[in-house]
Amino acid sequence: MHAAEEIVQERDETVVTESRNGFTGWRRFDLWVLLSFLALAALVMIQLWIDPNGRVLAGNRDDHGIFLFMLAHGERVVFDGAPLFFESHLNAPVGVNMMANTAILLLSLPMAPVTHFLGGGVSVVFLITFGLFGTAAAWYWLLARHLVRSRWAAVLGAAWCGFAPAMISHANGHVNFVNQYLVPFIVWQVLRLREPGRVVRGGLILGALILLQIFINEETLLFIAITLLVFVVAYAFLRPREVRAAAGRFVAGLAVAGGLALAVAAYPLWIQFFGTGHYHGQPFEPDTIVTDLLSLPAFPRQALAGIGPVAKRLSLSPTEDNTFWGPFGVVMIVVAIRMLWHSAAARAAAIAGFVLLICSMGPALQVAGFRTSIPLPFALVSHVPVIDLVSVSRFAMVPATIIGVLLALAADRIGEYPPERRRRFWIGMALALVPLIPKPLPVVQGDPVPAFISAGMWKRYVPEGRTLVSVPLPEVTYGRTGQRWATLENLDYATPGGYFMGPVNPPSDDTGSWRAPATFTNDLLVRVQLTGMRPYLTAGDRERITADLTRWRAAVVVLVPQAKNAAALRATLVDVLGRPEQVGGAEIWVVR
Repeated sequence: MHAAEEIVQERDETVVTESRNGFTGWRRFDLWVLLSFLALAALVMIQLWIDPNGRVLAGNRDDHGIFLFMLAHGERVVFDGAPLFFESHLNAPVGVNMMANTAILLLSLPMAPVTHFLGGGVSVVFLITFGLFGTAAAWYWLLARHLVRSRWAAVLGAAWCGFAPAMISHANGHVNFVNQYLVPFIVWQVLRLREPGRVVRGGLILGALILLQIFINEETLLFIAITLLVFVVAYAFLRPREVRAAAGRFVAGLAVAGGLALAVAAYPLWIQFFGTGHYHGQPFEPDTIVTDLLSLPAFPRQALAGIGPVAKRLSLSPTEDNTFWGPFGVVMIVVAIRMLWHSAAARAAAIAGFVLLICSMGPALQVAGFRTSIPLPFALVSHVPVIDLVSVSRFAMVPATIIGVLLALAADRIGEYPPERRRRFWIGMALALVPLIPKPLPVVQGDPVPAFISAGMWKRYVPEGRTLVSVPLPEVTYGRTGQRWATLENLDYATPGGYFMGPVNPPSDDTGSWRAPATFTNDLLVRVQLTGMRPYLTAGDRERITADLTRWRAAVVVLVPQAKNAAALRATLVDVLGRPEQVGGAEIWVVR
């Protein structure tokens, strides 16, 4: 439990000797560091800042859309008094369990005025920019204040933690994963529980931080818990006497933190795991999204040296490039660990990172996109509850962060080495880091929103308690435009379907799914959209379509003009509902 003391002691001996003038100089230096982090974060997101409500992140248009939904929900909670943990205006009339989704309530609620007056797109780009900046700034605070003597070493480590390939990858749409500024504070408060007199105070602070993190991203909190467990076990093995001496107060502090967090979060967690719309597992097997062995020395697609086709072969999605440290990066990681091997704390951190890296590789080793028959330990726990909710490759975000800390410690330590060793170290660091400098993230222009939606013309056709049905229906991939319409309108109208996490077919099957439960009408329209072929409809088919429209409480059906095979979709709707009206740049069918 004295894990950080051997690092902190040397750092403190230098810090306490700083003069008042030197302290002022460091403050000025710190300000420039923070401004540099902010500038880099803005550069990464610059193309989205140009037109936040009109453009969409090209790396993951679907997840950009789902966070527009989360922010629209927060706006409805603040401005319309909607339920905090449930949203009725998507997947209408059933609704969505927001606690079972990444609702980012700690972010969406404070951003509600921005979402309301400026649009959800502005909130998305602000939160991603602030997340990158805030994460780097928080790690800089921890490193500079507690772990290293050299401010430049702190800059290096914090820049890696805030702008590592994994963070830039998730900036393609994952608002929850880039807002990691609470992580260093949680980690530090856990480590400080070893100190005498911190059982209650430290436990309460830690419990409060855990509560805040629950409402940003529970997956990150799970990663922290697993990592610290492995770290403590490894450190106990390396320093058993120290651990035994501090174990009592450490466990007591954890009990205080856990008690506070559980007492306050008990109800929302009950909603998440047992309320309407809860689910278990993912829509895919644990070995679907895993870390490829060759992704470790590869360059990420959004870096200066990135090669898109190579990264695409090694990673399923631009938002899941969780390793990609580059060849020189891997070398310098090994160099840093070798330099710090005498430190039990650094060694335990490296062990924790390695364990989580192996977990990210899934049940069997994957190399160059090919699944081998070599089994890995994760197969033993892949179906354990809660673990089965994780996208496996994301475990690699843990070693990515630990690497930043280790690089900072090594950069701090290198000052004690001979000049030639220092020169080789910094040449290696430059070769490792410069190719990984991120480029601005690519965007695409979103489909124009017709005036029927954007000018509020729909209000004349959709009374309270009824829904607007966009065709294609809102859902992942095939119906992203319909969901974008609804969320840019801050869910002022209710709509069936949607891209969210919920049960595939409740109550008979509560396996997790990315879409609303299947219906005859939606499945029919998806087939038309994909094939371009207008179907022959029997009397029974028409009755089933009528039943779906009735179940959805449909008031008006609106064709998305830019939809794939829009002509075939229109012909199908005309066959069922008759000729449309042309209103505000959209073709609509009033359901009477």
